[in-house]
Amino acid sequence: MSHDTAAITLSAVRASYGPQEVLRGITAAVPHARITAIVGANGAGKSSLLNVIAGVLPATSGSVTTTGPERPAYVTQHSDVPDALPITVRATVAMGRWAHRGPWRRLTTKDRAVVEDCLARLAITSIATRTLGTLSGGQRQRALVAQGLAQQSGLLLLDEPTAGLDPHARTLIDEALTAARDEGVTILRVTHDLAVADQADHCLLLRDGHLVGEGLPSAVLTPDRVAEAWGVPSLR
Repeated sequence: MSHDTAAITLSAVRASYGPQEVLRGITAAVPHARITAIVGANGAGKSSLLNVIAGVLPATSGSVTTTGPERPAYVTQHSDVPDALPITVRATVAMGRWAHRGPWRRLTTKDRAVVEDCLARLAITSIATRTLGTLSGGQRQRALVAQGLAQQSGLLLLDEPTAGLDPHARTLIDEALTAARDEGVTILRVTHDLAVADQADHCLLLRDGHLVGEGLPSAVLTPDRVAEAWGVPSLR
């Protein structure tokens, strides 16, 4: 499949939480085997758009079309996982194989190899026997990203995967995502960090549920467009 092929096509997508409309007619194309950053200020609709693509939040109108048959792998923020959850890092990553094996079934030799590879990619093999509640935020987020990669889906969705993390954790996650992209995975990552978005291959810029820019980050994240998206005077 060509990198120029759209992995996801959004057509006039609207979505709401109760009476509050959070997406207002989003039309966009997400390229295959590229990293697409969904960018905007708080409340712009970034996570809502990711939830619609994941199938967590139903669109009230419009359509979302994906080219792959498999379900997307969805990585939440580390703060969404309870501290008291008594599960090890290795077991957390192994849960990513449930998409192929079903829950609680014995892992195959291939499954175990995938899990160990994903642990190594995020440099968490040495803490594989520790429970999530004993980890730092960066370590926990790396475990969740490894779990997402272990699903071996062609579509990986991440909600602020490096927000609030130390530089070491951010670098490891960014490198793992780049490697996955190079292996043909389509990646969408929500961020409000313009430096992160600038390193992506493609960018969707949102403001108040509207798409106000789409394309290469260098073309989308101009001072005027960024100022518009954040609702502030132009920085120039």
